[in-house]
Amino acid sequence: MEKFSTNPTSLCDRAHDIWKEQRHPLDGIFHPRSVAVIGASEREESVGRTILWNLIRSPFGGTVFPVNPQRPSVLGIKSYPDIASVPEIVDLAVIATPAATVPQVIRECVAVGVKGAIIVSAGFKEIGEAGAALEQQVLAEARRGGMRIIGPNCLGLMNPIAGLNATFASTIPRAGNVAFISQSGALCTSILDWSLGENVGFSAFVSIGSMLDVSWGDLIEYLGDDPHTHSIVLYMESIGDARAFLSAAREVAMDKPIIVLKVGQTEAAAKAAASHTGALTGSDAVLNAAFRRCGVLRVHTISDLFDMAEILAKQPRPKGNRLSIVTNAGGPGAIATDALISGGGALSELAPETLEQLNQFLPAQWSHHNPIDILGDASSDRYAKTLEVVASDPNSDGLLVILTPQAMTNPTQTAEKLKAYSKLGKPILSSWMGGAEIAAGTQILNQANIPTFPYPDTAVRLFNYMWQYTYNLRGIYETPSLPADSEIHAPDRILAAQILTKVRHSNRTLLTEYESKQLLAAYGIPTIATSIATSDMEAVQIADRFGYPVVLKLHSETITHKTDVGGVHLNLADAAAVSRAFAEIESKVRAINPEAFLGVTVQPMVKMEGYELILGSSLDPQFGAVMLFGMGGQ
Repeated sequence: MEKFSTNPTSLCDRAHDIWKEQRHPLDGIFHPRSVAVIGASEREESVGRTILWNLIRSPFGGTVFPVNPQRPSVLGIKSYPDIASVPEIVDLAVIATPAATVPQVIRECVAVGVKGAIIVSAGFKEIGEAGAALEQQVLAEARRGGMRIIGPNCLGLMNPIAGLNATFASTIPRAGNVAFISQSGALCTSILDWSLGENVGFSAFVSIGSMLDVSWGDLIEYLGDDPHTHSIVLYMESIGDARAFLSAAREVAMDKPIIVLKVGQTEAAAKAAASHTGALTGSDAVLNAAFRRCGVLRVHTISDLFDMAEILAKQPRPKGNRLSIVTNAGGPGAIATDALISGGGALSELAPETLEQLNQFLPAQWSHHNPIDILGDASSDRYAKTLEVVASDPNSDGLLVILTPQAMTNPTQTAEKLKAYSKLGKPILSSWMGGAEIAAGTQILNQANIPTFPYPDTAVRLFNYMWQYTYNLRGIYETPSLPADSEIHAPDRILAAQILTKVRHSNRTLLTEYESKQLLAAYGIPTIATSIATSDMEAVQIADRFGYPVVLKLHSETITHKTDVGGVHLNLADAAAVSRAFAEIESKVRAINPEAFLGVTVQPMVKMEGYELILGSSLDPQFGAVMLFGMGGQ
């Protein structure tokens, strides 16, 4: 076979190749027309053999080229000694060679115009500095040719819609509309096995590994434009390029749910994740805030990850957190209520007109409040009439229907009656409790796009996730605004620069309280009047000027927690009290560190009629500069 040119411009006139010119950089990975397996092998149970076998047994409409310098053929397919010998332009290279060889392999791929690679090899930054240095060599080679890389240390990628299985997993999932991206290859194989039993399908199935190049943001952006993908679920150990993630998520979340299971909430889990991917982890509170701000929903179990993807595909989002519960048993209603309230949700208060309508046909013994207990002898007609009335209640944002199999309650007939209410404009969930007796009803509800769960607390937990997701989406467009009567002042940037320059020149990283207040004032933020006194006489003079009572606080460039060293005296009513306080602060601090005492600050004693607030900032290893604002005080 004659070898094709590796220069795309020599194949055709670009003016007649608009489609190729407009291809997304990741199209060559998700929709390759040709794939080279570098490290293809005949050895049983080897990664290279498994990847090659998966590619040829799940036809994706393209050509597969084994690359192995030791063999003329692999699995009966002609093999090539290197990528340069392959007689066609290769869209995707799947690399399964030892880590030390990968930089050279990438160099050779770039030389022949390969635009995408999946590196399944391990032995990079997850093993330490030597592996991290190897990664940087790989990245430098890839960027010379504009190559995009998934991995390293990953399972690979599947596109079930196209029939592409570029992984060493045992099988390919069913085609569907959920895109799953994971930093754990082992979790991928577990989810894959689970999905086959649960008949769950995927539009994409990606093991992203340690994200040397292609990041969460790249994939979210790409899958956001994919018509086959309706929701995106992520198993995340580290966020990587935080700015790219936030930007992509904010753009895509309004159209497609993005649901994240992020590990590392505890210190032990964070260490485990770092040893796996070699990535830094930051504050979990900062991560939660970032997720909320860009419209991403965070869940905490694997089952919730996929349950939420299913629910958001079947039911509309609630406008708020108020849930109406219809049940034929008091106990499950109470269980659901506890789960709802503890998760931040609220029971809807039945409107007067709703109560009036329910009283017209429900037995006198019904609960007369939410949860709406329609009693153990509830027929399917009673369920249907109740649901019809409650669905119209203006105080309700969603409905949960609970059924326990009892003599007068037929689970299957009730499910048939409920099918008509699958599209109410507000979400409806169900909990059919039991085993074989409720199985047919459960199937009917699921086919009608009414999600059903064996336990009511599970259903309620997912409703709480639903309204939290609604709130997160609202947050995308929230912008801070000043009150109408606010006087906007231009910041005094010269003063701010002078303060910070002075601190840097004294080799400090923390401002004193006085400097902090000066900096806030430079940006128009009101602060309490504060003056520095270096003697007791000066402190008295300042206090006389302010008026009593006053507060004295330690002024120091090295001691930040003033209360811990007796450096704060409140409610000083006269000059004598100020002099005593100055002497006590000076004595205690000099006993600890003579050089730490620089004097005191004097402030008027403010009568507490409002709220104590805290404003702070820190550097997060993932998100950079982070601001903290909230309730203050000890």
